[in-house]
Order: sequence, then structure tokens, then C-alpha cells
Amino acid sequence: MHISQDSLAAPLRPLEREQWEPTARTHERRAGRFADPFLDRRNRGQKHPVEDFLFTYYTLKPGQFKKWHPGTGVILLDAPEYAAQKFYRPATAVELEAAGVDAARASSLEKSGEAMLVDVEAFLEKRGSAVEFTREILGNTAAKPGFFGCFGMHEWAMAYKSEENNIRHEYLQLRLGSEGTNQVVENNRIRCSHFDAFRFFMPQAIDKNELQPTREQQRFMEQPACLHANMDVYKWAYKLLPLVDSELLMDCFELAWEIRELDMKAAPYELRDWGYEPIEVETPAGKAEYVKIQRGFSERSVQLRRRLVKVLDDARTASGAEQVRA
Repeated sequence: MHISQDSLAAPLRPLEREQWEPTARTHERRAGRFADPFLDRRNRGQKHPVEDFLFTYYTLKPGQFKKWHPGTGVILLDAPEYAAQKFYRPATAVELEAAGVDAARASSLEKSGEAMLVDVEAFLEKRGSAVEFTREILGNTAAKPGFFGCFGMHEWAMAYKSEENNIRHEYLQLRLGSEGTNQVVENNRIRCSHFDAFRFFMPQAIDKNELQPTREQQRFMEQPACLHANMDVYKWAYKLLPLVDSELLMDCFELAWEIRELDMKAAPYELRDWGYEPIEVETPAGKAEYVKIQRGFSERSVQLRRRLVKVLDDARTASGAEQVRA
């Protein structure tokens, strides 16, 4: 069953190839600024302690990352290469005519199957439970106040008692050494709400955390000042491809990229040789600097969450599903 034009939240918009192809190339260049250096390093067997993270911790492959998607509500004309893309389908003549394509061409495009659009119904049918979870965690987190008293201590807890745990930090040194790192953990409040950060705490640091986040409680515990939760906005965006358009995906990625830099500048590692001056969160001045940047990231993350929620709500409306509200 196809979506009727009357059921759509907004009219379908046709794009000729000469319109959408330059946009696709622009996206490929925008994404390539980040993906291409990673691929080059990987081919040469080199690592980067900051810039590799978004391509190694997260699961979207560089080739998928660089592939442009228009999002829902767009019909790509003369786009046979999208026929092989998951969750795309050919547009019907009825949809094409409703979008303003003349009847004769609409009939021809339907027969050739070269006018493509995102198959919203198929996506929601296949990914329904994931969509519900994503909608809930995005909406819940966007609606919460941020907690700005963590000061990046999660990264220090991951390096706590490293000698006792026989942890070698690969090619990175601890800026304050093992004992200095331990003292920072012991002298500071630790209140990490993010399960995927908490699960990497050293065993001796687990009980020092004021919260004990679990996977089951993730959708209720995350809050919009958390750096890792805000990096994960990129994860939720790519898990919603191709419902999400590539411009929104890149906005989420670029926020995550900037957050990763702050996260590592405030971490216990010595990164000056890599061009990163530390934010010394063990000091009052460092804490103040951290929070100032963190507040800006929090505001941006909330706006991105709201944009993603709108994509989901519009898709559910288009498919005839009942809209869930935060």
C-alpha cells in the first residue's frame, strides 16, 4: 500500500536531477571533510585519538555517511540509483501528478520506476519499535533541564586506578599521571547519567557515581547537558535514515564533532602534541570554561532533538499513524 497524497502532512515536492544532484555533491563534500581524512589514516594504519571516534564508536560507515538523502516529502526525478537504496520506492503517477508533474510524464516515470521517494510506511513498519524508543528518548531529554555540575568527570572515572587495573592508555599519557588522575576522581563529585559512559568506568569508580544508570532507564535518565547524550543525537539521526535528510544528519554530526573535542580537552589525557590545549577541569577556572561551552552545546542539542522529533511526527502523520506527543 502506498501513501496517498491526501494523507501527507505536506505536499510532495519533485526535484529534477539538475536540482538534486548538485545538493548531493555538496553533501558529499561536507561529509568528506570529516570522513576522507579518517579513511586516509585507516589505509595508512594510523590513529587519531579525537577525530576517529565518531567513525569507530558509532556504526555508520563512511560511505553511508557521504550518501545524500533528501528526507521525506521529496520525489527525486531521474534517480534510478536510488532504486537499490533501502527504504526507497518508485513514486506512483498519482503522486507525481499531485506534485505538479504533467500526466504524460508522470505515467512515463511510473513505468520506468526512475522517480524515487522515501518509503515512509515500509520504514515505520520495519523499524516501529526503534522509532518509538527514539521518539521517546529524544522528546524526554529535550524537555528536561540540563545538569551542569558533572565537569567531564566521566572520562576521569574511566582512567581511575589505571595501574591497578593494568590499563595501558595506548599512545596517550595521563596529563597528571596515575596518582594525579586518581586524586581528581577522589576529590570531585561524580554524577554521570549516561549509561554508555558509565559502563566504561573502572570498577573502583562505579560506586563513586551518585547515579547508577542502566540501559532500561536510559530513556528517562538522559539529560541535555550531558556531552555523551548530545553526541548520541548524531546516532539517533543516522538510525532514522532515510527519513532524516542529510542536512539535519550533518548538523547533528558537526555538533558531535565539536563535543568530542571538548570531551577530550577536559579528559585526563595529554593531547597537546595533537594540538589540543587542556581544559583543566580539576581547577575552578577549568570548570567555568567547561560549563560555558557545555551550555552552548546543550542549547544546540535541544534544537536538534526537536527537529528530529518533528521528522518522526511528520512521518507518522503521513503514514496515518497516531502522533505521539512529548
